[in-house]
Amino acid sequence: MPVLEGLWGPDLRMRDSGLDVCPEEAPGSPVWAPLRTPPVTCGGLSLALELPALIRQLRAAWRARRGGPRGPERSQPDPWVEAEKEEVEQDGGAHLEADGGLSSGRAAVLLAERRGSYPPIHLHVLNTGVQRGALQSGSRRKVKRLLSLQRNCQTSRLLPPSPGPLHLLDQGMLQDDYHSQNPYHNAVHAADVTQAMCCYLKEPKLAEQLTPLDVFLGLMAAAAHDVDHPGVNQPFLIKTRHHLASLYQNTSVLESHHWRSTVGMLRESGLLSHLPADVTQDVEQQLGSLILATDISRQNEFLLTFREHLDNQDLDLQLAEHRHFLLQIALKCADVCNPCRTWELSRQWSQRVCEEFFRQGDLEKKFDLEISPLCDQQADSVPAVQIGFISYIVEPLFEEWQRFTEPSPLSTTMMGHLHQNKAGWSRLRCQNSDSDSDSDSEENEGEGEEEDIP
Repeated sequence: MPVLEGLWGPDLRMRDSGLDVCPEEAPGSPVWAPLRTPPVTCGGLSLALELPALIRQLRAAWRARRGGPRGPERSQPDPWVEAEKEEVEQDGGAHLEADGGLSSGRAAVLLAERRGSYPPIHLHVLNTGVQRGALQSGSRRKVKRLLSLQRNCQTSRLLPPSPGPLHLLDQGMLQDDYHSQNPYHNAVHAADVTQAMCCYLKEPKLAEQLTPLDVFLGLMAAAAHDVDHPGVNQPFLIKTRHHLASLYQNTSVLESHHWRSTVGMLRESGLLSHLPADVTQDVEQQLGSLILATDISRQNEFLLTFREHLDNQDLDLQLAEHRHFLLQIALKCADVCNPCRTWELSRQWSQRVCEEFFRQGDLEKKFDLEISPLCDQQADSVPAVQIGFISYIVEPLFEEWQRFTEPSPLSTTMMGHLHQNKAGWSRLRCQNSDSDSDSDSEENEGEGEEEDIP
């Protein structure tokens, strides 16, 4: 097995290989080199769990360098002005250099992403700021978006009644931990899955039995299920001997990393700090169980169990373990529901996921690695990939989901879209085959004519 020296950086991202895998990072620029000792000692696990302490150290060093935690004292500081300054400081990103000093510029990638991009927001500050007209329209939109998330989560009664800092739900932490350079596995995919999960949790047969904790777990797992996705699949991590593959023993590598990253964000944000330790631990474990269920290699395991429950009619939603199992099934459905949307949306998602596959194939080809299945754009077409995906993954799963919903209007609509989209991809594949055949025929005819020329 080849080891691609220099391909992977310690921040879990691939370094610039000439294929625009990580365009915002300059070619050959080290991420953790300015630090005397890299903060990562055990892959993503220790980073996720020890990062809050590291951030506190960097903030303390930065404030000490500036002459104190707040700088020169001012009379009656405006909380919104202070908040905007803190936001600028965080976006600027200072980092330690080899001589122990601090310099302005982009901080280490994961540090910048794990930190909340915006300061804590409180209702009384919002009210006074709006009345004074101190907020710009852009800031108002950010605040409104954050507070809507606060209200939704506080209605679950899992959050403290008083509005406090929720960096995890702000786009500064969760959204930025998805990498926008990924064509498919980015924050838009996370939002798409969360929206689908919300709809599935409102299915009448399920909604009547779910507890507030169940709803919170389902939505949180959906939002974070692919966080910090590197844009390549598990076989690629294994064949390049990435440290995450070793850490998780080549089993559910990406899903395990998504889970541990989610735990790190939860602890850093203090989102569950008001809950007892045993409840917090249970929430973290259940989130792990949900996120690990999205491993596509476990598809048959969950599908057969789901089908068996439906055949035996023994699902009891009064039991916590049965509700949790249905949350797993709902999240799996939400994760692969793109073919169940309208053709225009489904087609765009299909092109995006295949683009990400083909990027990986190009990278594997460049480093003389065996090209992974579905990643060779010379041999695999988008219609062929989608027909196989629908036939073997999506259709069997949603057929059982429709049985469970008995069926609901939503599941009926989704199955209608699924069948229409599958037929659409089949027509495109036939058209592509006919075009290829015509091209081959023209080439053969041309060769024959050349042979007849004396």
